[in-house]
Amino acid sequence: MMAMILIMVTIVMIKMAGASAPDAETDVKPGADESVLAKRTLSICNQLPPEVTEIPSNISSDTECLEVKQTQIGVIPRGAVHRLQHLRILIISKNEVLESIGAFAVAGLPQITNIFISENAELASIGAFAFSDLPELTEMTITKSKHLRHIHPDAFRNIVKLRVLIISNTGLRMFPDFTKIHSTAPDFLFGLQENSHIERVPVNAFRGLCTQTISEIRLTRNGIKEVASDAFNGTKMHRLRLSGNQQLTHINPNAFVGSSELVVLDISHTALSSLPENILGGLQKLMAESVFRLKELPPLQLFNKLQEVHLTYPSHCCAFHNVHRNRSSWNALLCSHPDAPGMPNFYKDHCSNSTAIICTPTQDEFNPCEDIMSAVPLRILIWIISILALLGNAAVLLVLLGSRCKLTVPRFLMCHLAFSDLCMGIYLVVIATVDIVTRGRYYNHAIDWQTGPGCSAAGFFTVFASELSVFTLTAITLERWYTIKHALRLDRKLRLRHACIVMTAGWIFSSLAALLPTVGVSSYGKVSICLPMDVESLVSQVFVVSLLLLNILAFFCVCGCYLSIYLTVRNPSSAPAHADTSVAQRMAVLIFTDFVCMAPISFFAVSAALKLPLITVSEAKILLVFFYPINSCSNPFLYAFSNRTFRRDFFLLSARFGLFKTRAQIYRAESSTCQQPTWISPKSSHVMLYSLANALSPDGKHEG
Repeated sequence: MMAMILIMVTIVMIKMAGASAPDAETDVKPGADESVLAKRTLSICNQLPPEVTEIPSNISSDTECLEVKQTQIGVIPRGAVHRLQHLRILIISKNEVLESIGAFAVAGLPQITNIFISENAELASIGAFAFSDLPELTEMTITKSKHLRHIHPDAFRNIVKLRVLIISNTGLRMFPDFTKIHSTAPDFLFGLQENSHIERVPVNAFRGLCTQTISEIRLTRNGIKEVASDAFNGTKMHRLRLSGNQQLTHINPNAFVGSSELVVLDISHTALSSLPENILGGLQKLMAESVFRLKELPPLQLFNKLQEVHLTYPSHCCAFHNVHRNRSSWNALLCSHPDAPGMPNFYKDHCSNSTAIICTPTQDEFNPCEDIMSAVPLRILIWIISILALLGNAAVLLVLLGSRCKLTVPRFLMCHLAFSDLCMGIYLVVIATVDIVTRGRYYNHAIDWQTGPGCSAAGFFTVFASELSVFTLTAITLERWYTIKHALRLDRKLRLRHACIVMTAGWIFSSLAALLPTVGVSSYGKVSICLPMDVESLVSQVFVVSLLLLNILAFFCVCGCYLSIYLTVRNPSSAPAHADTSVAQRMAVLIFTDFVCMAPISFFAVSAALKLPLITVSEAKILLVFFYPINSCSNPFLYAFSNRTFRRDFFLLSARFGLFKTRAQIYRAESSTCQQPTWISPKSSHVMLYSLANALSPDGKHEG
């Protein structure tokens, strides 16, 4: 019978050792193997009757397996099983009234190898020296005792062959004292798991636990919030698992001082925001999945031996994208053996000159491993375009608002156009600035940038600017068309109050379009350039496609209006031929800039929104720099600087600050008023139409 027991215990030990092997990936559920032990020994153990209230004194001294299960025992007192000197296995489980395991209760048993304590609902305390002087004890488990709040500091003492210690699913408030165990067993496995009230790993928590290298320390799914300085002092360990401590925010930088041999660290599902740097040099495997506050990695040169890493954010894997670990030839004779490549682990560790670091999750198509502006020409060009957009539109706003002329409908609309294009310039400057700041290290800033307020603000600016600019351009074109169509009907002239109503609607529409991605309809954080490219949901897809189609519709509206204007003023009998050419060329430039801005953006954006992307995000950045801001740069020159009246206002305003006084005097001599000229003869109507179409000024006058 004893042989059968030993065989079954050996099987359990082998299974547990396999679960804790160096390459094991899973975090074995505590108590699983112990329950197997209990079931297999159930038929051969001496099980106490359920009605007993204390451990009987008449149990045979030759008993090798004792099961105290579902009894009425309230306390296991001192020396309760001391007479059982041949006892090898002790199981204490499902005793509903058991409240305490007293001092020296299971002490001094020379042959006991396994102790399994489980599902004792009322167990509250374990006394001093309860498990002491047990020279053959190799495995011990205390689990599923929710009311166990106190284990005496001297409860575990002199257990020199202990190889497995698991304490899980208890109500412990303090980290137990394991410093007096003094195990000398190799491949020690320690587990303190699912104890939700343990909040701190104290100083020297494992010093004295085992004199040999601890195979694995599992501190998973507890309530740990902090790991103190010198917590692992004097501890040699291969693997440390802290996963599942969702309130763990701080590991003291000196927590691992005095420890050694750590090669695997698991901090998954914690709230850590940084890694303990002094242990990274020896790590071969790092697991930090669902650690959402870990947004910045330590310097890569600290990871001297890292081979495998599992992180939370794809951008962090970009840090290891081109990192290879150099390896010197370990043993020329062994590595040159024909069978060496057939042993992948050996060959990778000792023979390969270079090996890539395995990292997950890999980057997706929206976030390639590159800076925001990946190419140097793009980085230079975005600064040029953004500065042009800022200076040009700021000048237009200053001139229009600083002019002493009456605020007319064209001036009013031009102010809105300049403001929207100024916002686009701000967006480009923000993107360019973040690119410079994060250059070469964007992987460490990607999460903070794309999920932070900065990217949301930049995205809001660009969508607001783009939609308001398109809306205002359409309004300016319609106003120009309407003015020319009804040039002789003063009673049908557009008033400023009409323009105010139209632009109020434009601001409301543009603001709503820019706000929706901040409340979950698409998202600005999908890509580094902060455009609403998230079309995963149907609502987001409809939103993005609708915006693009509205912009395309606005473009065709502008084209139609300019064609109508051209046909209206084209009359060879009343105007010279070169006038037609001038009008056509001016309108062609306006339409061409709109087309160059809209066509490539709309085409590729619609295909991407329909989940049929034709270009990558890297290629889309070229569109962002070359085509997207064209209107914002060209509008000040096409609608303002090319206009004689605007130039006059510019020089007159500059003269007020002591600049360009001579040029301003010339303009004063040419025109001393801002009033609208009077057309008194219907015979001149065709000439007037040409003038309006070809050179309509911001204040509604034709050029003289």
